[in-house]
Amino acid sequence: MELIDEWLWRQEYWLPPGITWRDLEKMEGSPFPRDLLISLPLALSFIGLRKIFERSFAVPLSRLLGVKDRVRFSASAAPSLEAFYTKHSRQPAPNELSSLVKQSGLTQKQVEIWFHHRRNQDRPSNTKKFCEASWRFVFYLISFTGGLASLISTPWFWEQKECWRGYPQQRVENVHYWYYMLELGFYWSLLLCVSVDVKRKDFKEQIVHHIATIFLLGFSYCANYIRIGTLVMLVHDSSDFLLESAKMFNYAGWKKTCDLLFVVFAVVFLVTRLVVFPSNWIRMNAVMMKVRQKRRKM
Repeated sequence: MELIDEWLWRQEYWLPPGITWRDLEKMEGSPFPRDLLISLPLALSFIGLRKIFERSFAVPLSRLLGVKDRVRFSASAAPSLEAFYTKHSRQPAPNELSSLVKQSGLTQKQVEIWFHHRRNQDRPSNTKKFCEASWRFVFYLISFTGGLASLISTPWFWEQKECWRGYPQQRVENVHYWYYMLELGFYWSLLLCVSVDVKRKDFKEQIVHHIATIFLLGFSYCANYIRIGTLVMLVHDSSDFLLESAKMFNYAGWKKTCDLLFVVFAVVFLVTRLVVFPSNWIRMNAVMMKVRQKRRKM
């Protein structure tokens, strides 16, 4: 265990030449890997808070906005078909239908209708989709608003080269520490709930996305890339809450409002992700290279 710990946290991997973990320990407000542990109880808190939010606010709001769930017929009792549905496949192949017809005593058409109704029973309702989208909307909106309020007065918000001034011996303010931990805890909660949430076509991609986000947040915190990290989170949150709001109105049947919000989302997404983010990232990388070159000469 000591060998793994020594290999994983070698200062050469995380810090610039000439800087050690001891140097950071001497400075008040330095980030350390152990700080990330608080994100796990925060994730559990988010899950509990989400349940309360959905029952107390999201469901009543869905009714107020006119979210309607489709009327679905329940599949009749058929033990043999239910066993095949749960253990083998939700949609039997043509060569499997004849066997199911014999087992159930139904006609082929009745078996096909039964599976159609059974699949519809498992499809998530619009209310459930609305509740999930509204929860993400509230978090992203609060996260963006709080992040903007905490960063707008910082020098690196207006001039990105300030992200590297004094790096890595940069004090982490409490507000930015909590900004990081809350984002990290939220994505942990999304990962923990992905199996019970609405299962979409990009289910596997969602898991990869959440894991990658958690890894990048944890890595950037440990390496004290917090100034850059807060800017990246702000850029991403600026469009995420617009997308979730468009989904909410889509489930409510407000087509024109949904289309308008999606257009606004697309514009903000393109500007922030394809213009603001890459252009400033290139500038920050150039400054970082200069800082490293100076430290090597020293």
